[in-house]
Amino acid sequence: MARVDLDGNAIKPMTICMIGAGGFIGSHLCEKLMSDTSHTVLAVDVYNDKIKHLLEPESLPWSGRIQFHRLDIKNDSRLEGLIKCSDLTINLAAICTPADYNTRPLDTIYSNFIDALPVVKYCLENNKRLIHFSTCEVYGKTIGSFLPKDSPLCQDPAYYILKEDASPCIFGSVEKQRWSYACAKQLIERLIYAEGAENGLEFTIVRPFNWIGPRMDFIPGIDGPSEGVPRVLACFSNNLLRREPLKLVDGGESQRTFIYIKDAIEAVLLMIENPARASGHIFNVGNPNNEVTVRQLVEMMTKVYSKVSGEDAIQTPTVDVSSKEFYGEGYDDSDKRIPDMTIINKQLGWNPKTSLWDLLESTLTYQHRTYAEAIKQAIAKPSAN
Repeated sequence: MARVDLDGNAIKPMTICMIGAGGFIGSHLCEKLMSDTSHTVLAVDVYNDKIKHLLEPESLPWSGRIQFHRLDIKNDSRLEGLIKCSDLTINLAAICTPADYNTRPLDTIYSNFIDALPVVKYCLENNKRLIHFSTCEVYGKTIGSFLPKDSPLCQDPAYYILKEDASPCIFGSVEKQRWSYACAKQLIERLIYAEGAENGLEFTIVRPFNWIGPRMDFIPGIDGPSEGVPRVLACFSNNLLRREPLKLVDGGESQRTFIYIKDAIEAVLLMIENPARASGHIFNVGNPNNEVTVRQLVEMMTKVYSKVSGEDAIQTPTVDVSSKEFYGEGYDDSDKRIPDMTIINKQLGWNPKTSLWDLLESTLTYQHRTYAEAIKQAIAKPSAN
């Protein structure tokens, strides 16, 4: 049976140039495109570990519909040719690890702004549609964070719910280099939006709110650098796997929402296949129903991990650390990140489905199955010397 879009029109097979296809989001999006559609993917990245299962063997049902192109978009002239022969470009490439924002601010800015400029240029010059992945961090801090804590206005959604077309983008001072990522992402958003308004670039901008699931981030010393600090949920997963206390930065009072990767990918597929409804829009993609403080997240993850691993929780499950100690000088943070879902629901009829418990169970089951033995061996090595 032929696939149809939200308006009942037949969906024609397209060729998609996906930059950053080898990462967490890219790997899940590639899986979805291979299993549920007849589209072709030109997968661009410097690594393909997370999509190897899609590339080999040649007997796979989608063989020929996904091609891996190993290149760095910073300095490879082949990129324009790949964009030129595609119907749509999806740009997922970014440095997006909080520990890097204030320790590698120049790399962060170049990766998220300068390196994205040729992608925008090639799409514009070749009249190609662009889906660009931004971040919920572009909102920065909420208005409510500047109110006295006992103010009744703190409970008013107008002061903390983040709306694509209405909420201001509030960052910390320049010396708080943690905002280098958010600022670079906001500037490329503004450039893309301006190219659309002035020069007719067909675009969609995605603002992810903590997408969680199997293959996210890395486990330090196992499939990533031993000195690396991944994002919050992968960081906590690493502690659980190693039976170490989970580090609560500044008391874990920041509030976040989390969405299951498979729910989020459904939203992206709707954007891909409904350009008439998605083009020219910025979309929050998150789950406001899965809102917790970081401290509550730790408590829930500890319970879920005990269930999936069969192990008792360690005696001291958490330890408090300062943001300066954990992230280094120049760190700052937002208080809440709760997305308004009005625009994506109106344009694409999409809503997230998976509860926080269920997405944590899926993720931690994968982490335990994939990494538990490798981590036991890594821990055992020093004592054997």
